[in-house]
Amino acid sequence: MGTTPYLIDSQALLFAMVNPRSLSPKAKRIISSMDETLYASAASAYELAYKFQRGKLPGLDKVFVGYEHHVRRVAPLTVSVTAEHALTAASLDWDNADPFDRLIAAQALIEGATVITSDQAMRDYEPLSTLW
Repeated sequence: MGTTPYLIDSQALLFAMVNPRSLSPKAKRIISSMDETLYASAASAYELAYKFQRGKLPGLDKVFVGYEHHVRRVAPLTVSVTAEHALTAASLDWDNADPFDRLIAAQALIEGATVITSDQAMRDYEPLSTLW
């Protein structure tokens, strides 16, 4: 098993589930590798379901029916949201106001994970290790 833990962000997770061609070659390699430790955040379930319920992800009904099954095909492990994650997310010295980005960044920092993300704001946040 690989030594680097990876935390897949919500957009990359959605890409992996419904349109893997949208992933970068590096992200595809990590996601398809059985040698890596790959996690999805519980926060991604909330973010994606929230956006779907608000009509921002039309036509993705199938993703939310059996969501956990679909996620486990991409990332077999889940990082739950803890109080430490939430408190750290709120206190990050980062001008990104997206609460989901902040929470996933906090989880990655605390858990020592590299974030798989195409989000430039996350990739530019220096304390965070990212891959795309």
